[in-house]
Amino acid sequence: MVSTGQTIPRELVIRNIDGKTSTVALDRDRITLGRSSANELCYPDDAGLSRQHLALTRVNGTWQVEDLRSKNGTLVNGKRIDQPVPFGPGDRISAGHLTLEFADAAPPANNTVVFVEHGESFSNSSTTLVANLDAVLGPQSDDLNKTYVMQGSPQMRALIRAGRELAGHRPLDELFPLIMDLSVEAVLAGRGVLMTLEGDELRLRAARGGGFKISTTVRDRVIKEKQSLLVRDAQLDQALRGQVSIVEHKVRSMIAVPLQTNDRVIGLIYVDTPHLIREFSREDLNLLTVMANVAAIRIEHARLNEIEEAERAMAKEMEQAAQIQRAMLPSSPPMVAGLDIAGKTTACRTVGGDYYDFLEFPDGRVGMLVGDVAGKGMPASLLMSSLQARVHVLFEEADDLARKLGRLNKAVCAKCPDNRFITFFMSVVDPATGELVYANAGHNPPLMVRATGGFDRLSGGGVILGVLPQATYQESRACMEPGDVLVLFSDGVTEAADPLDEDFGEERLAALVASMRGRPAGEIVEAIDGAVARFTQGAPAADDITVVVARRL
Repeated sequence: MVSTGQTIPRELVIRNIDGKTSTVALDRDRITLGRSSANELCYPDDAGLSRQHLALTRVNGTWQVEDLRSKNGTLVNGKRIDQPVPFGPGDRISAGHLTLEFADAAPPANNTVVFVEHGESFSNSSTTLVANLDAVLGPQSDDLNKTYVMQGSPQMRALIRAGRELAGHRPLDELFPLIMDLSVEAVLAGRGVLMTLEGDELRLRAARGGGFKISTTVRDRVIKEKQSLLVRDAQLDQALRGQVSIVEHKVRSMIAVPLQTNDRVIGLIYVDTPHLIREFSREDLNLLTVMANVAAIRIEHARLNEIEEAERAMAKEMEQAAQIQRAMLPSSPPMVAGLDIAGKTTACRTVGGDYYDFLEFPDGRVGMLVGDVAGKGMPASLLMSSLQARVHVLFEEADDLARKLGRLNKAVCAKCPDNRFITFFMSVVDPATGELVYANAGHNPPLMVRATGGFDRLSGGGVILGVLPQATYQESRACMEPGDVLVLFSDGVTEAADPLDEDFGEERLAALVASMRGRPAGEIVEAIDGAVARFTQGAPAADDITVVVARRL
């Protein structure tokens, strides 16, 4: 974004968990962000956000950020806020899996191609010719047909060569320079540049020469109006002869044509010449227009091939990763006298970031744990694998859960990337007495559905893993009486939403478990999974879903 000298930023840059960025115009005085569609900035797939997470407000010409009582909080420059604070250039907001910053106002560095604004259109029709693809390929183009019908003409030879060269299967990084070379050689130009549209921006793909400064009038007529332009003598055209680039490079004649596939423009080719030994002609303009059409179709085919190959390779790798991940989860629950245990996780993508496990200790006690890595897909899966390895090392014994959770947090903080964190719940139950010891790191409090009716939330604990290296945790205790059912779950269960944006919620989960507390743990797990699917009415899951159920017999 080019600086205008104003101190108030005009745009906000938002970066997601995968590193992709988007730019948002700051064109109003209040902007809210969250998972709900009622926000100006809506990210429904970001499980780290609350429905109404934060608000940006412009007050007296300056911006401030306010956390809207979100579950996971809002960080400004790494510090959690509990009241509105100023937000200016250089500050960073972290919310869920997003980071927000004001757009950098510095100009881009040393671009090879610069588009130069001027207020005039082409003024001398005797020096400028205009064409378009339909006219060149249409039956009314008699002059082109007469030229190309002669097999020995330079234009025909150039077109035949282009067809042969572009017929092969070349990767894009080889295709762009080839098209550029063919274009320059076909019309005997002195230099040239090929650019493709990436969104709303033109990206340089290949060039012969450098220091191009192209009129925005040329660019807009080629891209927006799908017109090919030939300026026979730029020194005589009033709209162009005042440009520095025309004088510096002694540009006398130029051609700019769209890279057009039928009715869609994907870029442009620009060539010019510093002399008039051979002046560009109508035939050159028509030839380059047709060649650009052939080249554009070839570019699109190459792009599609590369995308398809990448998708096939990625799908294969993801399926292999899913197999590895499934092998890391418990193949079956432990068989323990006095307890009936079951667990299940379902990734919303091929691989996921949810994790559950069972640990059997020599004294007969059993560990049950659930973790939820922020985000989805392969990055979350890799962090989940790392978490599992650390858990099996740290929790070899059943005591000192709080201290071990603190060590786990330090290890996660040392390796966890920015905008990644992990919620984690660890519990140890004695099947003989029903004593339950647990520690929580920002995870959803499990539910203890009582045989006598009602349920308890196993509250207490500490902050999520991966944020504060010096965080401390606490142990809590509860008792499982015969007939009680303990339910550990990820937020993909309780935050699953129906078409009216209502959560599945803890109350609904507890009522379902209470109605089935006499059934085997495996049936309860499957019933929860099915109830969530019915509640969302078949909509794709927005987050991974994990459930662990333990019944005391």
